[in-house]
Amino acid sequence: MDKTRKNIDRRLFMKTTALAGTTLILPLDVLSSPIGKETIVFGLIADVHKDVMHDADERLQEFIDVASKKDLDFIMQLGDFCRPYGYNQEFLNIFDGYNGDKYHVLGNHDMDGGFSRDQTRMFWNMPKNYYSFDKKGIHFIVLDGNDPNPSPWSGYNRYIGDAQKEWLIKDLEQTNNPTIIFSHQSLELEYDGIANMKEIRGILERTNEKAGFKKVLCCINGHTHTDYANQINDIYYVQINSASYRWVGGDHKVVRYSKEIDEKFEWIKYTIPYRDPLYTFVKIKHNKIIIEPKITEFVGPGPREMNLHESLPNDPIVPTISKYNLKV
Repeated sequence: MDKTRKNIDRRLFMKTTALAGTTLILPLDVLSSPIGKETIVFGLIADVHKDVMHDADERLQEFIDVASKKDLDFIMQLGDFCRPYGYNQEFLNIFDGYNGDKYHVLGNHDMDGGFSRDQTRMFWNMPKNYYSFDKKGIHFIVLDGNDPNPSPWSGYNRYIGDAQKEWLIKDLEQTNNPTIIFSHQSLELEYDGIANMKEIRGILERTNEKAGFKKVLCCINGHTHTDYANQINDIYYVQINSASYRWVGGDHKVVRYSKEIDEKFEWIKYTIPYRDPLYTFVKIKHNKIIIEPKITEFVGPGPREMNLHESLPNDPIVPTISKYNLKV
């Protein structure tokens, strides 16, 4: 294991991530980031999977309804949202109905069915695959982890290519603001994250060294359908759980809804659905990033009844988003 990696004690970690509502405070080894006096609040929802879940519209609608009652600076969906089929327009309209700033992240499954990134992006009215914006003195970067894999990586596209890397370096150089980075795939979880994550983390770490303060605060992703946080070389990495389910595959198929739903939405049986949608609201205030918890339960048998692992340190199967209180 990399000696520079700041791992949370495993026993403590399993306790803190198994139940939402706990507080995770990780060590800080560099100068604190100069966050301004204004409070920033934004909403996040990840992996709704319109093309898998029969009730994806209702899940997204709840998030939008709750978000609309809050004073937010923006909302964002973290990918695996919907494919650009015409019949998904009503689902997209729910997100677009939010009366405020809203942003997209491209997920790997958003191009399933033979669609290109440009087709999906245009359907969503997303101007660019990767981009940045500023809110109240904080710089936000959205990455596209779906560039084609060069050798030796194989499988689905989960790479950040040269053009995007060059853009990222320049974008970070051009801001003096504390920065939060969003991506669909993880920059920390090696088995299923961005293939060249170590290279990208190196860019972020050198940015902080050159700045002389903690410019890059935190990286936030979806994709893994888990509830987990870690810190590597003074940068936080937070995985936001799916709004809908945990994928468990063909060896663990269980029909959990009606025959009609199962016939129309054939992939649900490969998942453990969450009874209620998961999403979160993030507040940046007084040198802290506070991630709001949300708890639900599984529909039908959970991992224990299915003889699956429940709480690997970096991949717990839980129907929660934990509360994280991250000092920056």
